Amino acid sequence: MNKKPDFSARGIGRIRNIGIIAHIDAGKTTVTERMLYFSGKIHRLGEVHEGTATMDYMPEEQDRGITITSAVTTCYWGQNTINIIDTPGHVDFTIEVERSLRVLDGAVGVFCAVGGVEPQSETVWRQSEGYSVPKLVFINKMDRLGADFEAVLESMSDKLSIKSLPVQVPDGGGDEFSAVYDLIRMKKLVFNQEENGEVFEAFDLTEQDEDFVTPWREGLCDALSEVDDEFMERYLEDDIDPDYIESVIRKATLNLELVPVFAGSALKNIGVQPLMDGVGKFLPSPLEAPEVTGFDPDTGVERVVEASVSAPFQALAFKILMDAGRKMVLMRIYSGRIEPGDIVQNFTQRTTERIARLFRMHAGRKESIDVAGIGDIVAVAGLKDTRTGDTLSLAEKPLVLENIGLYKPVISLAIEPRNADESEKLEEVLAKYLQEDPTLELGTDEATGQIILSGMGELHLEVVLDRLRREYKLDPRAGNPQVVYQEVPGGKAEAEEEFDKVLGEEKHYGFVRLAVEPLERGAGQDIVFEIDTALWSAEWMDAVAEGIDDGLQSGVIKGFPVQDIKVRVLEMRKKDGESSVPGYHMAAGRALKEALTASSPKLMEPIMDVEISVPEEFVGEVIGLLGSKGARIENMISRNRQKIVQALSPLRNMFGFSTELRSSTQGRAGFAMKFHSFDVLD
Repeated sequence: MNKKPDFSARGIGRIRNIGIIAHIDAGKTTVTERMLYFSGKIHRLGEVHEGTATMDYMPEEQDRGITITSAVTTCYWGQNTINIIDTPGHVDFTIEVERSLRVLDGAVGVFCAVGGVEPQSETVWRQSEGYSVPKLVFINKMDRLGADFEAVLESMSDKLSIKSLPVQVPDGGGDEFSAVYDLIRMKKLVFNQEENGEVFEAFDLTEQDEDFVTPWREGLCDALSEVDDEFMERYLEDDIDPDYIESVIRKATLNLELVPVFAGSALKNIGVQPLMDGVGKFLPSPLEAPEVTGFDPDTGVERVVEASVSAPFQALAFKILMDAGRKMVLMRIYSGRIEPGDIVQNFTQRTTERIARLFRMHAGRKESIDVAGIGDIVAVAGLKDTRTGDTLSLAEKPLVLENIGLYKPVISLAIEPRNADESEKLEEVLAKYLQEDPTLELGTDEATGQIILSGMGELHLEVVLDRLRREYKLDPRAGNPQVVYQEVPGGKAEAEEEFDKVLGEEKHYGFVRLAVEPLERGAGQDIVFEIDTALWSAEWMDAVAEGIDDGLQSGVIKGFPVQDIKVRVLEMRKKDGESSVPGYHMAAGRALKEALTASSPKLMEPIMDVEISVPEEFVGEVIGLLGSKGARIENMISRNRQKIVQALSPLRNMFGFSTELRSSTQGRAGFAMKFHSFDVLD
């Protein structure tokens, strides 16, 4: 169904750009699949466990039953156009969520009715809060044994510090679950399983239903009274109707005061259509989303992007993907419109690009379109130099939208081609993968000449190797995964270096004295000149800064990058006719190495947040296992007849941990791990 674009305020007001976010196995891909089915976008239900889900289109996703890459699709529900991004839940692919949240206007958080707010749910939710994304919640899997709606609400309050607003409550749980109560219209919604849940009826409440639902309805009205004085007055006067209630809920949702909560079972096709109604009623259009600001790359002055089709075209490239070897750029348009053939400016790279073709995406498939405008999420062919986070525009004045934050890899492995013919192709393919995924890094081991591939976790790198074999028939030899370390200075130290040599036929001279000192964790790198800069040319000072910067890329212990360091340039000397850029570059780099060595540097390693859900009878085994890994227990809580053990552990000790955990708990423990910080090895 290819709808004619409507760029009027009314048309843009009917667009919803949403993400489906959650922990792995919470059911978000199944929820998306039902949305597509009930909206008529697809005509056959796919299942994650069968490897047939529309949005999990990569073979690696189908084999593992998880979402690896964010998939984009568009469907139509009522009068609304809903652009959906189905995001990964596995911690190795958190950057996919981050990139998606940057360009969304709203989100649906999917929580398991048994597991509640799990570690990655919490991570993703916190990420969305950083972008002020209004959200709905769908408590999924109410049909499972142990489903507990109220426990999930309590978990949301405790772990996410949000004020939830149930607009539906389930009629029971487990095998008997087949209906939800609508607290706004005070109806019981029963879904016909023989019709795949496509048909559902709204029944008046029985006396028994009234007794159950009334306290929930009163809770909804009390919560709305707290955030809206007019509602409180009308509620006390018994002057509220469903449409008015929905208008107040919408206002509170957009103001991030309340989070509407729905319930159901996506697998059993229960509760999805009311959730889709909620997306249209309570989440913002591009015109209602928070203002988007950018900055002038030359002056640093901030400006607001005008959310209008008549304003100059402004878009953010948030994902690069390869389609049959051709580069495609996914972008979110914040203002203006664009057509194939248009020439646009890439203000981030300061290059000019041509829009060759425009597509609306449906997971792994695409549909050619003639025009795209404000609020659209589209794929573009022809952008050769554009990377993730770049700003594309037709504005006269340069404006760069906020770059998407990147994550530092924590694990690496050495790979090498099996023969000379494979070598060149391997480097070319890996370069393409780096364009797609900015959390991947490539380096070279100077001693062995091997390629060092770094990423966010074992699964992350495993998927890259799988794709090399499947997509390009490349099967490089790979070593065992290794932890990525960083170096930090152990204390203050000072060193000086004089470079005075003939290179080629020219004499090169440079002298630099500098000092290093540690900074607090996460502070990064700081280079300052404590000399009279008026006496020195910018070219020579740039050479010193570049020499220091190059030196910080490879420390003195094992060649890992140096972080959390302040470098103070204390003195420079010159010789008439001999001082040169190479001289100061070499002197600065050597002085840095000497100062680092004198500071008694230390290694920092990735420390991981570990959360284990386990039956009480196996808590002792879990604590013992964590102790053997050098982990520190941080907290232990009870949740849904399970004990939740939270700990911090060095990543180097966690390889193969999930196998050991299954063995020691008879397979009854759940395990999740995410990056916490880099810290000094004991």
